[in-house]
Amino acid sequence: MEERSGTLSKVPAVTLGFWVIKIAATTLGETAGDTVTMTMNLGYLTGTAIFLSLLVLLVALQIAAKKFHPLIYWATIVASTTAGTTAADFADRSLGIGYTGGSAVLLLCVLGSLGLWYWSEGSVSVTTVSTPKVEAFYWATITFSQTLGTALGDWIADTSGVGYAGGALVFAAGLAVVTALYYWTSVSPVALFWTAFILTRPLASAVIAALMVICILVFPQRAGEHPGTAAGGGSV
Repeated sequence: MEERSGTLSKVPAVTLGFWVIKIAATTLGETAGDTVTMTMNLGYLTGTAIFLSLLVLLVALQIAAKKFHPLIYWATIVASTTAGTTAADFADRSLGIGYTGGSAVLLLCVLGSLGLWYWSEGSVSVTTVSTPKVEAFYWATITFSQTLGTALGDWIADTSGVGYAGGALVFAAGLAVVTALYYWTSVSPVALFWTAFILTRPLASAVIAALMVICILVFPQRAGEHPGTAAGGGSV
């Protein structure tokens, strides 16, 4: 969901495939972040430092590249979503400001990044991402958006009582509204893009549920045999 433009930039065209890969990257990033901070018990601050360092390295590679490279780009997205997971958890749980406070701070960061970008360049469209300065704004906004999405997902899941699966459905409904606005209204495609980028962040539970349903439908299954059942179907 973005302005249509014939100008090539250093980021991929915003198509259905873009959103599918983005949601998959989000799921991978959330899993990696939780593995380091909780399973390995390194803590949110250490995890954030690790993944922010990796993100800075990948952003530098992305900016140094002369053209769009899918592997570099999506590796950077995974790094941003992983750093976003650990940073959001650190803001929400370790700073003592709670989910509401953490979400509010991160929302201000997203708006501040977009505001500075627009003030500097006159546009926040991803079709303009072709210079190091614009790329810096782009990746800062991407990272803040990923982090905000995580914080909002935790906030909805924990404070509303619907859990993460229920929260994923809430955000999926929000994305459906954004999609309808994109196709059937004149609302700014740029604003809708950044809204959708935030809303796709908390969909890990929905992705896992969808994968489970697909596996159930695709792979043949049959009832298991009781150990006491004879091969011919009789009983002993």
